[in-house]
Amino acid sequence: MTSASGNRPLKICLLTYRGNPASGGQGVYVRHLSKALIDLGHSVDVMSGPPYPHLDAGIKLHHLPGLDLYNPDHLFKVEKLRDLASPLNLYEFLSMCSGGFPEPYTFGVRVHKYLRKHSAGYDIVHDNQCLAYGIGRIAGLGIPTVATIHHPITVDKYEEIREARSVYHKMRIRRWYSFIRMQKKVAGKISHIITVSECAKNDIAQEFAIKKSRFHVVPNGVNTEYFYPVQNPARPDNSLLVTNSADTPLKGLRYLLEAVALLQKKRSIKLTVIGEPKKNGIIRRLVGELGIGGIVHFTGRIKNEDFARYYAETTVAVVPSLYEGFGIPAAEAMACGVPLVSTSGGALPEVVGNAGIIVPPADAAALAHAIINLLDNPDYRNRLAGAGLARVKAVFNWQRAAQDVVSVYREAINGYDRRS
Repeated sequence: MTSASGNRPLKICLLTYRGNPASGGQGVYVRHLSKALIDLGHSVDVMSGPPYPHLDAGIKLHHLPGLDLYNPDHLFKVEKLRDLASPLNLYEFLSMCSGGFPEPYTFGVRVHKYLRKHSAGYDIVHDNQCLAYGIGRIAGLGIPTVATIHHPITVDKYEEIREARSVYHKMRIRRWYSFIRMQKKVAGKISHIITVSECAKNDIAQEFAIKKSRFHVVPNGVNTEYFYPVQNPARPDNSLLVTNSADTPLKGLRYLLEAVALLQKKRSIKLTVIGEPKKNGIIRRLVGELGIGGIVHFTGRIKNEDFARYYAETTVAVVPSLYEGFGIPAAEAMACGVPLVSTSGGALPEVVGNAGIIVPPADAAALAHAIINLLDNPDYRNRLAGAGLARVKAVFNWQRAAQDVVSVYREAINGYDRRS
């Protein structure tokens, strides 16, 4: 590997253990960051386990097949029994059967094996929150390695345990999140860590016992191809929208549903939830218990091209999360010119800034009060919408994010060269 100081284009290896945008924010991050990096003139190869990412032209995708045990088409099952002849695949299957989440570990083994044979020419390896033992060993192959950690996954663990209704359920949650021990150890060995907010930096540093000096804050961008203001004659009144992983406790949807139940006593109101809860899950039960089934609509998964239309047909967007390391739905609503009610959970105040009303997390009454405030004040809504558009344009764009990430790459590469 030659020194990458200066401004020459870099050959980047970007890792994601599951990359499909439908799997969550990590897939969104990989797609848009990789596109922005090649737009700056760099070369990007993405290595991913299933489900695989959707990438733009000019980005090479290396498939590192695993068992894809969480695929709804064959949930918790192997497609071909002969796949279990591989010791690593057998470990992945048995770990899943015992309640673990083996994907990060097994992906790390596959990446390390692949790069032992194909590492030539890469200037940098960038891990997207896998933090597996195999990835921790990649620097030993002669390639500087950095990692993005979006938020401390320990927060998810703590909230799910708090919500658990039995000792058995708590034990299952602890078993599922046992991979965190591995992630803490590997993160502690990586010299340059990218994260998406000051809040995430502070919380990860504390939870993972890592010095803050090793972090570099690079906010996410917003894909304005899909998130933009649609010119309507007028927005409807009393219409709310939330983008939500409905059955994930950390997303706080239950508190918004409770707020909607309070609001329906005072006025006609409608809530659209972009997402789909489990058929027999807590969210479905809560909708029934609150008697709001007639005013809450779950869209299921929608196409990217449809987001702007949904935002154009809402009065106020709500982000009720208990914690966000960044809060992409907040930035996307702002990019669509929609005023926000958001909690103060995690980094959300950093993202929302002056473009929304901030309330405490896990407080249905506060959500209801803020929503009423906006619904009754169209001039205030317009001011917030304008502030959101200006904030997205100034702060949350992928070109700027890619430039800042490349600066981290060069610093890591030059530091690695000095040690070599």
